[in-house]
Amino acid sequence: MIRYALPLVAVSALASPALAADVQIQATGPVVELTVNETVKARPDIATVGAGVTSRAPTAVAAMQENAKAMDAVVAKIKALGIAKDDIQTTGINLYAQYDYNQATQRQVFRGYQASNQVSVILRKIDDTGKVLDALVAAGATDLNGPNFSIDDDTEAKAQARKTAMERARNQAMEYARMAGYSGVRLLEISEAISGQTPMPMVRKAYDAIQTTAAAAPPVEPGLVGTGVTVTVKYELTR
Repeated sequence: MIRYALPLVAVSALASPALAADVQIQATGPVVELTVNETVKARPDIATVGAGVTSRAPTAVAAMQENAKAMDAVVAKIKALGIAKDDIQTTGINLYAQYDYNQATQRQVFRGYQASNQVSVILRKIDDTGKVLDALVAAGATDLNGPNFSIDDDTEAKAQARKTAMERARNQAMEYARMAGYSGVRLLEISEAISGQTPMPMVRKAYDAIQTTAAAAPPVEPGLVGTGVTVTVKYELTR
């Protein structure tokens, strides 16, 4: 939209919040404010998978003990695959009672306890993702999810997205200027919001109580992921 008769436009100085000062820039002409979203697609270089185990037992203590033993085997396998300790993170430990509903008596019947433990694993060799998933199942993992692909360092991709967004914003501002009878534009203010990485498409596999077989590892295609920025700019229309 084009907004007229803005005598002053405040521009935040590029400084820390404690030291930031408002800079007043005189704008005698109309001001146009534009928001541009730009996403750059790139090949991912890391994959994240979730691996866990679920155990059931008559008592809470037994359920937790069985679960801990099973999870120790899964974590040991993860480390044996050459995955660094820093790339393994526990994401959830749960314990809850299980009940069935008896239709005849219309009452809940206690069946025992269920314990689960889940870890998130970063794979830096994404070509091995399928083999890793198979190995985790063989080690006793009953709950797998992912993989989710991403870019470890998307600085370059974001810089490209930022450059393209600014070019689009200026071109759009110039279109408004020409339509309104002006010959140029003057940049007054820039603000940016970072967009998260988005799978394009995200390949997702879910496994639940899979029996290990001699079958080949599941096919995994990383595809592309998108990373980008949202830029909001203000331009003064000039003669």
